Amino acid sequence: MEFKRIVLLSGHYGSGKTNIAVNLALRLKQERARVAIADIDIVNPYFRTRDSQAELEAAGIRLISSEFASSNVDLPALPQDVYAITDDPTLSAVIDVGGDDRGALALGRWREAILAEDNYEMLLVVNRYRPLTRDAQSTLEVMREIETAAGMRFTAVVNNSNLGEETAAEDVLASMPYALEICARTGLPLKFTAVHDTLCPVLKGRIDNLFPLKLQRKIT
Repeated sequence: MEFKRIVLLSGHYGSGKTNIAVNLALRLKQERARVAIADIDIVNPYFRTRDSQAELEAAGIRLISSEFASSNVDLPALPQDVYAITDDPTLSAVIDVGGDDRGALALGRWREAILAEDNYEMLLVVNRYRPLTRDAQSTLEVMREIETAAGMRFTAVVNNSNLGEETAAEDVLASMPYALEICARTGLPLKFTAVHDTLCPVLKGRIDNLFPLKLQRKIT
């Protein structure tokens, strides 16, 4: 499974994009020399990517987030080194975009540079089991709001339909028609289906392009 230099992950709140971002950064580090993960969610002051800071740093992955991450200080600001994402073409970057359209507004400061380089993909993370995205139509409404706010179009869909630690293989299989309907109605490909790594042996051969996840306990 190939990825562009910059991978943007966005979706409805609680879709699981942060957990995917962490796992994707760890995977890319196995193949690439320089990898960073940036949490640009200035709506949520907790910047949950930092919950995995020790694991990321141990793997040699650069973490870019507010110095007030995981604190009770509500200052919606990002550090200056976040511009390394667009200024350094040798750096592979996974960007955890804020949930929904409000979070996507933060992309405005890098949009022109990202589009100009044209070495990115913007993945829509969907979860059928979240209350406000239980069907394709409601999910597409969220998608269009994010695209309008970001000024960028999604390039592919990621199916991350899950019920947390209670997820069974049947739950993932039951979500596939939902994910494929989103793809059919948007013309976007299904990049991968993210599942807990323990479910991969059961689902192998039944679902294409499985992406194994190790769940980060504090990440949503």
